Amino acid sequence: MRNSRVLLLTPALLALAACTPSGDPATEAEIAAETAESEQTAEPVPEAPMTTAATAQATLQPTAGNETSGELTFTAEDGAIRISGEVRGLPAGSVHGFHVHETGDCSAPDATSAGGHFSPHGNDHGRVGHGEHHAGDTDNITANAEGVAMVDTRLEGATLGDGAATDIAGKGVIVHADPDDYTSQPTGNAGARLACGVIEVM
Repeated sequence: MRNSRVLLLTPALLALAACTPSGDPATEAEIAAETAESEQTAEPVPEAPMTTAATAQATLQPTAGNETSGELTFTAEDGAIRISGEVRGLPAGSVHGFHVHETGDCSAPDATSAGGHFSPHGNDHGRVGHGEHHAGDTDNITANAEGVAMVDTRLEGATLGDGAATDIAGKGVIVHADPDDYTSQPTGNAGARLACGVIEVM
């Protein structure tokens, strides 16, 4: 009787083994298809955006025979460049032209080595925020009773540290002896150069 039971179970076990193969081709193909589909629909990992310099500084040194000096900070904000800081050694209550120039070279005694106003697109001189102007044009600065001008003004049409034609990094910044009239070409009749600095990215 025992032998007959063993003989009866053996075909059943063989049939069960035949129904559960270790590697089902259909199942493996489905898994491979699902894996390929998930790889195709996966969200790509975004590349880190390129960053540009947001801040720069310039230290103003007096030209020959003058005593004007100062420190300035240039900050990219709202599509423009904000210039802040102070300029010292000016006559009390005086008004002065103030511009970014095309070359970061203050080596000449009168700072003429800094070249003309920074104007990458060849625009006429004017007043920032009032029609056509150089990218290096900005408003006059005014000294207080102690001969110190607190600077808070803007450049428009300039960029900072991006390597574009409009980039002011490495350019010169000049304080002039006279007010800029915002009209006369090519410099607003702002007179001699009292101080010069180079804009350096931090």
